[in-house]
Amino acid sequence: MKSKTLAYWITTVLVALPIGSGGVAQLAHVRATVDGFVRILHYPPYFVTILGFWKVSGAIAILVPRFPQLKEWAYAGIFFDLTGAAASCAAVGGYGAYGFHVLSPLILAVLAVASWGLRPDSRKIGILIPAKTEN
Repeated sequence: MKSKTLAYWITTVLVALPIGSGGVAQLAHVRATVDGFVRILHYPPYFVTILGFWKVSGAIAILVPRFPQLKEWAYAGIFFDLTGAAASCAAVGGYGAYGFHVLSPLILAVLAVASWGLRPDSRKIGILIPAKTEN
């Protein structure tokens, strides 16, 4: 049981840190971050602030205890954000050196799914697949 708990926390921190720090950079309107969204991806500047707020909120939500329903929403939002980021970069040809901007969000998305799957029962809403009952 301890190895599952350790794996949960490792994957959770590996997701929460880049998501949360990226959100802080977006809220602070760090020039490189805003330029990437506006100049390369052609998103409006206000979108950076919206994403930044939700990223910071999502990172906090998956780290704090309790609130299982909030965690479900946060994991879903993080997954949608990361897969959307990969698709957006791929759509504009932003593969860069070896596809970093496409691959890195997909790797984080896999880690987010692993964190979601490894979370303790106290952080779950219900059972995804009910056990078979014998008659």
